[in-house]
Amino acid sequence: MTAERIRDKVAASRKKGIWMGGVPPYGYRVENRKLVADGERAEHVRWIFARFLEIGSGTEVAREVDKSGVRTPKGNRIDKKYLYRMLYNRAYIGEAVHKGNSYPGEHKAFVDRETWDRVHAILKESPRKRAARTRADTPALLKGLLHGPDGAAFSPIHTRKGGKLYRYYVSQTVLKHGAGACPIGRVPAGEIEAAIIDQLRAVFRQPEIVAGTWKAARAQDGEVAEADARAALQQLDPLRDELFPAEQARIVALLAERIDIGADGLSLQLRIDGLAGLARELQADNLGAAA
Repeated sequence: MTAERIRDKVAASRKKGIWMGGVPPYGYRVENRKLVADGERAEHVRWIFARFLEIGSGTEVAREVDKSGVRTPKGNRIDKKYLYRMLYNRAYIGEAVHKGNSYPGEHKAFVDRETWDRVHAILKESPRKRAARTRADTPALLKGLLHGPDGAAFSPIHTRKGGKLYRYYVSQTVLKHGAGACPIGRVPAGEIEAAIIDQLRAVFRQPEIVAGTWKAARAQDGEVAEADARAALQQLDPLRDELFPAEQARIVALLAERIDIGADGLSLQLRIDGLAGLARELQADNLGAAA
């Protein structure tokens, strides 16, 4: 009976919007059994919602938060899982939740309802749909990297027909002198980007690349083990379809020095320093997730 009374009291208090204990959401602290704004952390919450609304990628927002040095109250990294829990926490719109039901809370909201609704409209989409929806607004994956058999750079262009988006890379030689001025004048963007991503994924499995990456990473951090570098690089394999386009572009720019296309195929020049940086970055992500 006592337990039932306690449960009933908690439920009744929750329905009144009263804070009933536990770990307060990031951005709040507890004073006199009430949630109140926790200074600068409340601004961090507003920024995270606004930034997610801009780019639609929890992975990228979490990376930006990590680079800024912002941490949880316990000093841990705000990783992607933590960030998504924040985006789903209804406390930020001034509500108290009990057993799946929301009630008006006594505390102040950090996020207005319009922003909340727009963020959750994005969250309802799958990562692939979000990527497809924003791809046209994302910097081209191979911009500044792709060159033709005559050494001229290729520029990204796109057009729409019947409501469908078509993307290409076109040789600067063709743009200046017209069709036929270069043996390879235009290539479909999606096909060549997929080919480069496949090449990069294959690179991560090559022992000599792993060893070179490990040596470069160890030169900056003597505690990096070869097995850790290998595991970190191989992490990208299952992430291919989940990566947001902007994140794919960042990784390709980090890893590729130059890409040459010719009649006999593609030639990819790698940046070993970029591989080392990525290995350290992924290892840090792995350690943060384990913590």
